[in-house]
Amino acid sequence: MTWPQHDEPNLSPVTIERVEAHVLRCPIAMPVQTSFGIMRDRPALFIEIIARDGTSGWGEVWCNFPSCGAEHRAALIRTVLAPLLEGQQLSHPAAVFEQLTQRTAILALQSGEHGPIAQAIAGVDLALWDMQARRAGLPLWRLLGGRNEEIGVYASGLNPGGAEPIVAERLARGFNAFKLKLGFGRERDAANLAALREMIGPQAQLMADANQAWDLDTALSMGEVLDAHNLVWLEEPLRCNRPAVEWRTLADHLVTPLAAGENFADAAAFEAGIANGALRVIQPDAAKWGGISGTLPIAQAVRTAGLTYCPHYLGAGVGLLASAHLLAAAGDSGGSGMLEVDANPNPLRSLLAGPIEQPLNGRVRLGHAPGIGVVPDISALRREIAPSL
Repeated sequence: MTWPQHDEPNLSPVTIERVEAHVLRCPIAMPVQTSFGIMRDRPALFIEIIARDGTSGWGEVWCNFPSCGAEHRAALIRTVLAPLLEGQQLSHPAAVFEQLTQRTAILALQSGEHGPIAQAIAGVDLALWDMQARRAGLPLWRLLGGRNEEIGVYASGLNPGGAEPIVAERLARGFNAFKLKLGFGRERDAANLAALREMIGPQAQLMADANQAWDLDTALSMGEVLDAHNLVWLEEPLRCNRPAVEWRTLADHLVTPLAAGENFADAAAFEAGIANGALRVIQPDAAKWGGISGTLPIAQAVRTAGLTYCPHYLGAGVGLLASAHLLAAAGDSGGSGMLEVDANPNPLRSLLAGPIEQPLNGRVRLGHAPGIGVVPDISALRREIAPSL
């Protein structure tokens, strides 16, 4: 996949002075559950890249798991990536993304750290694109070639228990699409789907995410339960590395469309996912692999193939905003593409997410502020999350 061709104003060379990695952790009252693990606090790893002319850009690294993930990836940034960037003159972030990927390729093989290194590079890429947009005085969606600042959003991360007050609050805020976590046993999953559908009504959009919990037989056995609720998609019912024939078999037996992509780890995996015919929705996570440089070509390839691009995201506000601008730049598939917005309480998201927290009929406008539209105040964020719950 090649980088999309469009005018890129003011992508002038810039010399990097330093790279900062900021780890924050927010205590939470209710853990966030998935079929494979639990988050007992909300971590964030923000990357700040400062140029010698005083301009800066902000990115975020996926670090939800394992529980020490934020600190580990921060160490990779400080000891591996920062020395490769500081003092260097850079221009196009996509070229830097490729250079960093190539220069760490053997290290990733030797250490077995493919994922964490790719995630750290993704965060750097997000920060470099934010910097270039700020230097150009343009919102990121515009710098990336977007023509429309408006995108759709949906409320995600709904736990198998205690979701009702969160759903009610998000309905009141203007959300009209919701995604429920599955993978907790057939009876519990079926009851939760039925309860959520009743709560949001027949007109609201409903999706489900099994977080890779099932084998093929289990997923097939859930077909009747899933298809009964008019789901927009079923996300990751199988492990992301299961053979393509299993995904196609499941797709052939379900009415519900299949979605995946947050755990694809390189461009080849996305190319295969687009081509295999089983997936209708492709979900790259720009803070987990690819940043903008890797993800925007994939998003446009998804649309060219007649599929739907929906950014995956379940972190803090910097990465969420970058994902929003990516969706706006790619075009939201005629209104079917939506941005994932974690519905669970997390000040590291809500204090930075701007208009995304307050949609109107499920839509938000990103505005025209330069870059991603916010500049995180790390000291203020630390004060905000300091009290324990």
